Amino acid sequence: MNRVLFRDWQSVRDEVLRRIHARDWKPGELIPNEADLAIEFGCARTTMNRALRSVAETGLLDRRRKAGTRVAVQPVAKATLDIAVMRLEVEDRGQNYSYQLISRSLVVPPDEISQVMKSHTDEKLLHVHALHLADDKPYALEDRWLNLRVVPDARTQSFQTVSANEWLLRNTPYTHGEIEFSATAATPTTASLLACSDQSALFTIDRLTWDKQNDVTKVQLLFAPGHKLQPRL
Repeated sequence: MNRVLFRDWQSVRDEVLRRIHARDWKPGELIPNEADLAIEFGCARTTMNRALRSVAETGLLDRRRKAGTRVAVQPVAKATLDIAVMRLEVEDRGQNYSYQLISRSLVVPPDEISQVMKSHTDEKLLHVHALHLADDKPYALEDRWLNLRVVPDARTQSFQTVSANEWLLRNTPYTHGEIEFSATAATPTTASLLACSDQSALFTIDRLTWDKQNDVTKVQLLFAPGHKLQPRL
């Protein structure tokens, strides 16, 4: 039998996945070490390492330093959540999108925002408050802070016609972030903007986005009652 050589990490990953799903490597079983696998697959050890890391990120492998790599007994399903352009999200639902800028100001933020954004106590950030609509009905309320040291071009943007959400995703790279989901009781002000009853439970997303070590933006999105989120597994 001719030996198959794997030259790229994606093909190595696919073969690792095949072995796991075919139960060639059974749940809880210790798989061969990285160096031996690299020889078997005929690839560089760095290629093997990247492939195994990719599979581990799906939850199918449990990698532990000095203890080796095992097939996960109970793989952890992970959801993928994209940062959506709000306009496209609404249009994908078959609805007409519109947008209203409520306010745009360059101000010193509250202490809790300064701490999260790692800005100086007297440093001004760009604060943008806006309403996204679907078929002329309130869809989501956006409360966003932008770090102008990281995104200086935002200083000249009016955000009258293009939302900060869409402008950032088009023009600003990011590497990672933190996201939190919760329910928030509508205040009289948010209830008025979202056309709902005071104290209504609003699905809330709080997100902080970085470009490497730099804080790009912090945003809170309050969605009108009835909103559903459907991540992919």
